[in-house]
Amino acid sequence: MKQISSRFSMAVHTLTLIATMPGECTGDIIAGSVNTNPVVIRRIMGMLKKAGFIEVRAGVGGASLLKEPSAISLLDVYHAVEAIDKGHLFHIHNEPNLRCPVGRTIQVTLHDELAKAQYALESQLAGTTIQQMLDQAIVNKSSQ
Repeated sequence: MKQISSRFSMAVHTLTLIATMPGECTGDIIAGSVNTNPVVIRRIMGMLKKAGFIEVRAGVGGASLLKEPSAISLLDVYHAVEAIDKGHLFHIHNEPNLRCPVGRTIQVTLHDELAKAQYALESQLAGTTIQQMLDQAIVNKSSQ
């Protein structure tokens, strides 16, 4: 099974960091915080910009949120940076052996379970915002 890429966690990190430093956050600052190549961050920032979450000043750089952190759910971020096939997080293998009693029914049986799992994940992400991530990051910082 294909693992969800790290783009999602990097995008959440990026938006949370921009919320702490509006207008001052450049791709290089974000790349330093994420500890990755600035090209990767620029690609993610492009996706976030296309989704309408950020604006980036040309020239000197510096990104700002276009929405309040409380108005951006993790599900919104996930949809902005993760490409899922026809709305399905899980892909079920094609063409099982129909002469096998399991092969005949596994796609329908597994589809229902995977749909429930995807719904649970999406519900959890929809209920969490960038503001909550920011609040938690501040709490964790003060406890260290």
